[in-house]
Amino acid sequence: QVQLVESGGGLVQAGGSLRLSCAASGSTFTINRMAWYRQAPGKERELVATITRLGRTNYADSVKGRFTISRDNAKNTVSLQMNSLKPEDTAVYYCYAESYPIDYWGQGTRVTVSS
Repeated sequence: QVQLVESGGGLVQAGGSLRLSCAASGSTFTINRMAWYRQAPGKERELVATITRLGRTNYADSVKGRFTISRDNAKNTVSLQMNSLKPEDTAVYYCYAESYPIDYWGQGTRVTVSS
């Protein structure tokens, strides 16, 4: 069993920054890939960034150059540093962990970017 808890969401002005964190607990040794997803009102959930246990990363084109995903395997955490935020980044952000054959999801943290 793996539990994921996100934190760090909130209100921020366009151009500002936020750092989201996700703390994993339980059978964390089983986790391989982790990721951040987001879902804006009325839109489908989309992949924002992924990171493997060894630190290989991938980003959605919409956030590349502005967001950075990182993880600390010793602390069982994954973070998303978000810079130069835009109103279109407004969404609920979800932490994801892959532990084959099971997918784990956090409850989400809200990010609102005002213009």
